[in-house]
Amino acid sequence: MTQIGEIRVATALVLVSGVLWGFYWIPVRALAGMGLGGAWGTAAIAGAATLLLVPFALRGLGAAARAGLAGAVPVALGGAAFALYSIGFLYGRVALVALLYFLTPVWSVLIARVVFGLRTPPLRLVAVGVGLAGLAIMLGAGGQVPLPRGAGEWMGLIAGVLWSVSSIGIRNGPALPPPTSACVFTLGATFTALACVPLLSGPSAGLPADMLPAIALALGTGALWWSGAIALLIWATARLDPARVGILLMSEVLVGATSAAAFAGEHLSPFELAGGALVLLAGALEIWPQHRAVPI
Repeated sequence: MTQIGEIRVATALVLVSGVLWGFYWIPVRALAGMGLGGAWGTAAIAGAATLLLVPFALRGLGAAARAGLAGAVPVALGGAAFALYSIGFLYGRVALVALLYFLTPVWSVLIARVVFGLRTPPLRLVAVGVGLAGLAIMLGAGGQVPLPRGAGEWMGLIAGVLWSVSSIGIRNGPALPPPTSACVFTLGATFTALACVPLLSGPSAGLPADMLPAIALALGTGALWWSGAIALLIWATARLDPARVGILLMSEVLVGATSAAAFAGEHLSPFELAGGALVLLAGALEIWPQHRAVPI
C-alpha cells in the first residue's frame, strides 16, 4: 500500500472509530445502573479488554521489547486519557464532556509550538484562539467563571490534554504491533481506573447482586470498543498527524450529543452550543492548512 493509500485507510478507520465511540456512554452508564458505579465500570471494561488482548499481544513481545518504554509509555498514557474520559460520562453531560475532551487539536498545536518549538502556521494560531474562546464561552454559560464545574468536566478536559501528549508520542516514537499496542493501552486504562476508585464515590458502592449481566456487558464493551476499535485507532494514529486524528474523532461529539439528547434527554444551553460550535470550528481551522498537502 502506498503512503497516500495508508493515510486514506487510516483516515477512514479514525472516522468510523469516532462514530462508534459516540455511543460508548450507553454501556458505561448501563454498568453503573447494574452497580458498577464510579471508576469500577471503566476498570471492568478495560480489564476485560486486556484479558481478551493478551493472547494476541504475546505475539508482538519481541517488537515491544525493541521499542522499549519509548513505544509503550505514550500508548499507556493514551489508555489513561480514555479511562478518565470514560469515567467522566458518569459525572457530566455526554456532549459537554466530549467537547472538553475534543479540544485536543488546540493542545496539540500548543504542545508542538511550546514544547518542541515547531513552526506554527498562522491559521493554526487562529484555531487555538477560536478553540480557547469556545472553551471560555462554553464553561462561562450563564455568567459563571469559565472553569469546569464538576468531576466529569474536569476529567474530559484533562483527558484531552493527556491524549494530545499521547498521540504526539505515538506518532514520533517507535511503533508497537497493533494488538500489543491495544493491550498496553487497555492496561494503562485499567490501572488508571483502579487508581481512581478510592477517589470517586460511584452511584453504587457495592458489587452487582447478579454479576453475570454486568460481566457480559463489560466483556462485550471491552471487545468492541477497547479491543477492536482501539487497535485500529492506534494503528491509524501512528500514520496520521495528531491534529488530524483529533478532528476526525470529532464525529464522536456529534454522535454522542445526538444520542444523549435522544436517549437521555440531555441538552446544551444556547451558550454551551455556541461555545461547542467554536470548539469544533477550531478543529476544522487546525486541519485546514494540511488539506491540500495530504490528500484524504
